[in-house]
This record gives sequence, C-alpha cells and structure tokens, in this order.
Amino acid sequence: MDKRSWVAGTRVIGRFVVPALFATLFAAPLWLMVVGSLRPAGLPPPRTLELFPPEPTLAAYARLPRLIPLFTYLANSALVVALAVPLTVLVASLTGFGLRLLTPAARRRVVFGLLVVLLVPVTGVWATRFELFRLAGVVDTYVPLLAPAVLAGSPFLVLLYAWSFGGIPDTQLAAARLEGAGWLTVWRRVALPQVRPATMAVAVLAFTFHWSNFIDPLLYLHNGDRYTYPLGLQFLRLLNPTDWPLLMAGCVIATVPCAAVFLLAQRILLNDNPLTALRSGGRR
Repeated sequence: MDKRSWVAGTRVIGRFVVPALFATLFAAPLWLMVVGSLRPAGLPPPRTLELFPPEPTLAAYARLPRLIPLFTYLANSALVVALAVPLTVLVASLTGFGLRLLTPAARRRVVFGLLVVLLVPVTGVWATRFELFRLAGVVDTYVPLLAPAVLAGSPFLVLLYAWSFGGIPDTQLAAARLEGAGWLTVWRRVALPQVRPATMAVAVLAFTFHWSNFIDPLLYLHNGDRYTYPLGLQFLRLLNPTDWPLLMAGCVIATVPCAAVFLLAQRILLNDNPLTALRSGGRR
C-alpha cells in the first residue's frame, strides 16, 4: 500500500468509522431501553443481549396513564422548561457579554471567581436554599425550580458565552457605539447574532437540566398537581419496581424530548439558513 492510499484510508476511518463507533456506543443504551419497553408485561430483563423482543407490544405505554397522571406531569415539566430555558439564555448571554466588556485584569478575576463557584458542590447549598425559599414563602411553587435560570443555570454557561463573545473584534463593538447604540442594543443586534452556536448549546443544556431535574421538585413541591415528570418516574418505580417494560416505557418518554431537542439543534447549527431548517423539519 502506497502512502497516498494509506492517507486516504486513514481519512475515511477518521471521518466515518470512528464517528460511527461513537454513535453506536451512545445509541446502544437508548436502543436497549426502547427494546425493553416493547417486551410483554411480566417478563424479566433478558439475560443476553436482545436486539429486538420476540413479541413486541405497546402495552406498557398504554398502561402508563392509568398508573400515574402522565399528561399532567409532562405538562408541568413542559411549563418549567418553557419558562426556564429562555430565562437561562437571557441571563447567561447578558452576563457573558458584560464579562466580555471588562478589562483583561478584571475579566481574569471574575473568571477565577466563576470557576470557584463552579467547584462548589450543589449538595452543600441545599439546606441554605431551602431555608431561603421557605422564608420567602415560595415552597410548593415553581419559583425554586426557576431560580437556577435567574442565576444563568451554571457558571459554565456564562463562561461559554464569554468565550464566544471574545471572538467578536473590538472594532465592531466600538463602531456600534459610535453609531449611538447603547450596550443593550450592541448585545442584541451585534454580539448575539454572531454567537448562535453558543446560544443553541446553552439552550440545549438548559433544556436537558430542567427537563431531567429531580432533586429540586422533590425538595420543594408538595402538591401532586404540580409534580414534574422525573417525580412521576420515581412514583412509577415505587408502584411497580419489577415491571421492567413499564419502567423502560417511562424512561423512553422522558428521553424522547431531550433527543428531539438535540437533533433539532444539530440540524439548525449545520444548516446555512436556520429558518429553512426549522420550516423543512426532517425533510431534505
């Protein structure tokens, strides 16, 4: 094999084979979860690898609404996500843009502080946060669930925006200021359109966090009508701990929105015209 053929083969492996292996590695648990949800009721998990059940059925999905208020829990989770994701993007982008405008010395100090906050374990502030929300009288409401969004979700999201805004030349910001634009206008019309990948990444991460958030609803929600879907999964596990098809069906329903959001975000980011990608849906 000559050098040119070896280089071409290496490129094919790096471009197609390696991504396919990683995709298979991450997709395999999802596929096994779907396969487990299609097994007949009462059957234990298979002892060997099962690519497809011998007698597939959707009975587990039909039984879910009869055991838990499935659609109520899904609607509550959707409401929290619909409020929290835009709020997270707004606060994280504004904070990251403000960090971009600081002097290099001040920026280094702020970044160091954000990294320190990022290292603080969440479990260390549970008791303090609960007491603050209790004194404020907002326990058993969605306010504690939306509070992380008011703080940009995580210092990591702020740093992601700050790093993205750092790629915008100072001349563009200065030119916008010379035209009479205020800093909010510069953020909205000059800076934010240039960091669309960062915005999409922050939105996807915020969606995944709030959709799968289990601890905060468990700590702060007492009224069953306000429970989110992760709590519903926990109740389902307590009701039928050995009904594996039912549990897998509940996990599939919890996973589908996150997978759909990720695929939609990927399609938009890889398309030259985001509006066309949204209108065309899954068509090519």
